[in-house]
Amino acid sequence: MDLIVDNLGVARGGIPVLQGVSFALEAGKALVLRGPNGIGKTTLLRTLAGLQMPLSGAISLDREAMAYAAHVDGIKTTLTVQENLAFWAKVFEADCIERAILSFDLDTLRDRPAGLLSAGQKRRLGLARLMVTGRSVWILDEPTVSLDVSAVEMFGRVVEAHLDAGGMAIMATHIDLGLNDAISLDLGPFKASSSLIENFDEAFL
Repeated sequence: MDLIVDNLGVARGGIPVLQGVSFALEAGKALVLRGPNGIGKTTLLRTLAGLQMPLSGAISLDREAMAYAAHVDGIKTTLTVQENLAFWAKVFEADCIERAILSFDLDTLRDRPAGLLSAGQKRRLGLARLMVTGRSVWILDEPTVSLDVSAVEMFGRVVEAHLDAGGMAIMATHIDLGLNDAISLDLGPFKASSSLIENFDEAFL
């Protein structure tokens, strides 16, 4: 199923940042958001993932098909690597733990508490969570933070495999992941004229 975003408007802190965002993404494709810092890439990704309400427009795909990875790794420091992935697999009622561990080179770390991992290892574990969600649309906000060159290549291979299996990826990143036929979307033309929204509900921020 395609993802269609039609005339989407999003706000940050009650101030519109993007308006009229429209695009269509086919299964097996990746979309890379472009634009300067502060233009609204994170806000758009959070809105697509259902973490905050849009100001206007429509998103065709059910949020239950989406998995979101942000700057925070989303791991429990007292649990081991394997226990972390088992926890998320149970939450999402999926089971790809071994494939996730091997894909992110976590095999020798599987019994280590997450709190004892390096920043790069924590990031790899956080990204491995995507593989145990069973969800087809990955929404990624600067996913390569804290990753070294080899880990970036590793992650690129994981995303490419996800796309080859019919998944989708929407991401904000300054790193070229070497994805085949990735589509770029410049958010510059969608920048909103800033004005405070009356009675804005910040419950989703």
